[in-house]
Amino acid sequence: MTNRLNASLERILPEKRLFLRSDDDTRFVRLRPLTQLIGVSGITLAFGWTLVASSVLAIDAISAGSARDQITRTQSSFEARLTELSQERDARAAEALAAQNRFAVALEQVSQMQSQLLASEERSRELEAGLGMVQSTLRDAISERNDARAVVDATGSDAAEPAREQEVAAALDILTGELRQTADERATAVQQAEAALQTAEELALERDQILARNDEILTQLEDAVSVSVEPLDQVFRSVGMNPDDVLDTIREGYSGQGGPLTPMGRSTRGNAALTNSETKANQIIVTLDQMNTYRIAMEKLPLAMPVKDSFRYTSGFGRRWGRAHEGIDMAAPVGTPIHAPGDGVVTFAGRQGAYGNLIKIEHELGVETRYGHLSRIRVKVGQRVSQGERIGDMGNTGRSTGPHLHYEVRMKGRAVDPMSFIKAASNVQ
Repeated sequence: MTNRLNASLERILPEKRLFLRSDDDTRFVRLRPLTQLIGVSGITLAFGWTLVASSVLAIDAISAGSARDQITRTQSSFEARLTELSQERDARAAEALAAQNRFAVALEQVSQMQSQLLASEERSRELEAGLGMVQSTLRDAISERNDARAVVDATGSDAAEPAREQEVAAALDILTGELRQTADERATAVQQAEAALQTAEELALERDQILARNDEILTQLEDAVSVSVEPLDQVFRSVGMNPDDVLDTIREGYSGQGGPLTPMGRSTRGNAALTNSETKANQIIVTLDQMNTYRIAMEKLPLAMPVKDSFRYTSGFGRRWGRAHEGIDMAAPVGTPIHAPGDGVVTFAGRQGAYGNLIKIEHELGVETRYGHLSRIRVKVGQRVSQGERIGDMGNTGRSTGPHLHYEVRMKGRAVDPMSFIKAASNVQ
């Protein structure tokens, strides 16, 4: 079968001979067509695999850079949205307070109208009592007039009758005017009271609508901040940290208080709707404080990439060649810049065994990063570095098969997978 294959491939890949000459001897190696086909196929497969792997690694590196930019844009847009919702909530709260004030003024007006109405009714009762007395007096006067007329008729003299009738007519005119004025005042007071009650009802409806809208805004804001805290919480869990411990640590470092204390005033007037809104607002403030504390903690973690130029992942975290590989390897040309992935203090900068030229940076929250096989160290022990600052150049020192960066992340002395920190940044989206 081999001879038949060689015979069929002879037209495409003719047999080659590789001559090896020395001073006194000549030898040659025969390359049959099948051998040439196997060699060409192997070289083609190796080249194709190298090309595909390089493309995948380049795409991963580009995606990591775009993920950081997207995180920044997402955080900025979210903070802007929170600011808009807070401003709208404050505006609705101000409108609710103004409506409540108008409602109180309207109630005060209604109270005054009711007082005036009660006073007019009291006056009307007094006038009715007076009218009864006048009517009684009038009846007595009429009776006396009749008696006097009878006496006059009996005596034949009527000189006192016109004067008595004029007095009675004047009294009746005065009483009629007082009654008419009282009736007019009462009708006016009733109309004003009805108008004030209608205004109070309208203001109460407006206040209820504003409070409902304010409650809706607070609910949306509360849901937004609650959803935003979940990915931040997941970031710390993914890198092996307890979120509660992280929050307690950050709060211990940001716990300053002070200022003068003044007596606190207490109000005896309450409102259940406003109390509910204040409860939601307080919960939002607590959640925003938690999110801000998470943000401070994330700024202290080494989440950025130490290599920003093009590179290849050549080895991952875990077992390699029967031993533990406590970091990841990123290969690139000698001299490629190495950057600090987070703020910290340099605790070691020098040569150390198989690491070659090594840099150790101590970050907060018990995290340490290491950078091995460097060709050049650009920092000193005790120097404080910031995220993105250049700390060294990639090299091939120590136990190394080629130029690359050995990148380690340790938490309280225990090595963890650096990829968990690199991938954690993308989870913030």
